[in-house]
Amino acid sequence: MAKDDKNKNDKEGSEEGGGKKKLIIIIAAAFILLLIIGGAAFFFLKPAPEVIEKSDPGLGVPVPEITVSQDIGPMVKIDEFIVNIISEDGRHYVKAALTLELNKEDALEETSKRMPQIRDAILLLVGNKTFEELHDLQGKKQLKAELVSKINSFMQTGKVKAIYFTDFVVQ
Repeated sequence: MAKDDKNKNDKEGSEEGGGKKKLIIIIAAAFILLLIIGGAAFFFLKPAPEVIEKSDPGLGVPVPEITVSQDIGPMVKIDEFIVNIISEDGRHYVKAALTLELNKEDALEETSKRMPQIRDAILLLVGNKTFEELHDLQGKKQLKAELVSKINSFMQTGKVKAIYFTDFVVQ
């Protein structure tokens, strides 16, 4: 009978051991499944990375909008002039011609009366520039802005909207 009890206990122990093994396998499988679901959720639900676009430096340069409906003001042509410019490495000069765009017709008469003042302002501003300043695009744009500002400072009837270089040689 002792043998029967021992065999009975072995069977119960092995059944309990088998039950514990099944429980551990089920818990481990549930844990692995939980990790897989969590990883998939993180992968699919994470915020999109910020895309940093490299911008073209030329896009920062202001360009006037040209449209069909844009009104073109009256134009005043200023004949060619030659000016010596500041230079450390020799003699340099600028040969240029330009056209002024005015904001209204009434300003045409005033510009013809003030032409000596306008030419004087242009010659003085251009003459105080260096070869390096006038050699690149930014320097030319800066010169245009300064010329518009200077000419508009003494104009009373109208204003200069824009300046267009029709000829520009730096040598």
